[in-house]
Amino acid sequence: MESPDYYEFLQISPNADSDTIHRVYRFLAARYHPDNPETADAEKFFLLTQAFSVLSSPERRADYDAKRKNGTAQPLPLSSSIDFMDNMKGELNKRLAVLAVLYFQRRANPYSPEVSFLDIEVRLGFPREYLEFTMWYLRRKGYVERADNSDFTLTVEGVDFVEAQRVNIPLLNRLLTMGESFSTSATRLSNTSRDSSQSPVDHASGCLDALADIEASEEDGKVRMHQDGAVS
Repeated sequence: MESPDYYEFLQISPNADSDTIHRVYRFLAARYHPDNPETADAEKFFLLTQAFSVLSSPERRADYDAKRKNGTAQPLPLSSSIDFMDNMKGELNKRLAVLAVLYFQRRANPYSPEVSFLDIEVRLGFPREYLEFTMWYLRRKGYVERADNSDFTLTVEGVDFVEAQRVNIPLLNRLLTMGESFSTSATRLSNTSRDSSQSPVDHASGCLDALADIEASEEDGKVRMHQDGAVS
């Protein structure tokens, strides 16, 4: 599945400057935010955050523009198929998605298990400011740690939680079921993560493509991370 044209979605010119992008983003964010009782639209808000995450970064925008010009498909992020916005359910789903990303990076590259914050943003399709609490919580629980270069890795406790709780948490089980594709993309990420000619979107494309069809169901809202004290 290809994502819509970000410029068309924002109704701005491909030559729009940074100030214009920020101004339009703020306007549309207020309109589509789930807390807006009159014009809330979660699907459009997800797309808006993804568009802004790409177009507000000079490096990622340049990569997007090149792919747009060449007609290269842009895989949808996890936020297009998993609910990350619904208060407690959304927060729990973000934690599970992050743990799954880090788990397969750790499995595929045990001696290079780091994933940058930028790559996590791209894979989830969610801007950093909405992930700060998620990452803080996972670090405080001991499931995730931050390396000297500020990248994130999964700890032994995190591995144990993921493997033990997959039978109790439907969404986590779905993510782990995609392990083969996740591992393949994680290996590609490790091999290219220090190559400045490739963008984080390239690094995450295999993972996102493999997981784009995951659907968030009502059952997923009953994730039971508290069984391990994860919501204590």
